[in-house]
Amino acid sequence: MEIKNLKIIFVIFLALAAGFILFFSFSKPANEYEIGSGDFYKLREAASVEKPEAHEKGDIEPQKPLANPPEEIRAIYATSNSAGSPVKMDNFIKLIKKANLNAIVIDIKDYSGYVFYDSGLEDVEKYKAEKIIIPKINTLIKKLHDENIYAIARVVVFQDPVLAGARPELAVKNKNTGGIWRDNLNLAWLDPSAPDVWDYVIKISQNAASRGFDEINFDYIRFPSDGYLGAMSFPFYGQKNVSKEEAIKEFFIYLRSNLKGVKISADLFGLTTSAKDDLGIGQVIEDAYQNFDAVSPMVYPSHYAKGFLGFAEPASHPYEVVRYAIESAAKKLEEYNKTEEVFCPVAENSGNVKIRPWIQAFNMGGIYDAAKIKIQIKASDEAGGAGWMLWNPANNYSFLNEF
Repeated sequence: MEIKNLKIIFVIFLALAAGFILFFSFSKPANEYEIGSGDFYKLREAASVEKPEAHEKGDIEPQKPLANPPEEIRAIYATSNSAGSPVKMDNFIKLIKKANLNAIVIDIKDYSGYVFYDSGLEDVEKYKAEKIIIPKINTLIKKLHDENIYAIARVVVFQDPVLAGARPELAVKNKNTGGIWRDNLNLAWLDPSAPDVWDYVIKISQNAASRGFDEINFDYIRFPSDGYLGAMSFPFYGQKNVSKEEAIKEFFIYLRSNLKGVKISADLFGLTTSAKDDLGIGQVIEDAYQNFDAVSPMVYPSHYAKGFLGFAEPASHPYEVVRYAIESAAKKLEEYNKTEEVFCPVAENSGNVKIRPWIQAFNMGGIYDAAKIKIQIKASDEAGGAGWMLWNPANNYSFLNEF
């Protein structure tokens, strides 16, 4: 009798335990991360990106830019997660010094729309656009400057799901649904002609410069290039009677006029070096020449279509592809410098802009080892490039040990 009762009690206990587990499993909100308010990235990154450390108080005072910056930049790229890791940054500094590089590009605002340090900016806090992954930005800049390393802040501009979610009236719209338009990766974009977007970018850039960054590098300064483009509508650009090129050029001029005394650079599609139009995205390299201290075409051989320069696989011909691209860019700059328009009313660098490409340092279209990276650098140097930056989204730079 007692044994039978014990069995009954044990079965009841198991049933209660199972019910307890099921209750808490299914009672957790399904929308823990609210898609549509810029938090889409939390779903996408939750499994792969380490959570940001708690904000550390006690950062040192803002720094000054390097007194004697290098003439030609030789840089690697670092995500915010890498920049927020003292171990990774120490390793990067060792590699930079060992390989005779002199600069690093750090994400302070990437495709997610988040600003990765405590900027103290009212708009950033209001739009919930702050994700502190780099706890002590001033300390980080001092650490780099103490090693005479040039610090570049990378700012992604018109691809910004956070601001699009917080201020949907500024976003590119889907004219079929009336909602926010999204590209093939489900990312929201901002209208390139929206004045509030321009001012938001300026505030973030000024803040980064005030911390001691030596340069601000702007990426995604264009109209969208993929997704259902026919469904796009623009609440601000749509009211203007200008081309996409003119709209982007207006933004370039606004950046330059509001960031006087700050070195700024522009990332452009690699094809802008040889194209005769704006590629349908508003980017014309001569417009960038007029307004930036450096122009950085992304001349990744793997990104050129089959048949480019007659090559079935352009990625297998890194020297030829990069050399052609930089020669074309240099020729355009030479021709541009002959025109009467070279002196922009707000430019501080007229006639002195540098062509400083992004070099492919990642495996696509083949294995891009140290030899293939070196041959791209050689091609750029021979064709008129002034320095370069290595793009590896995984931040794996072990190949620098062979430089």
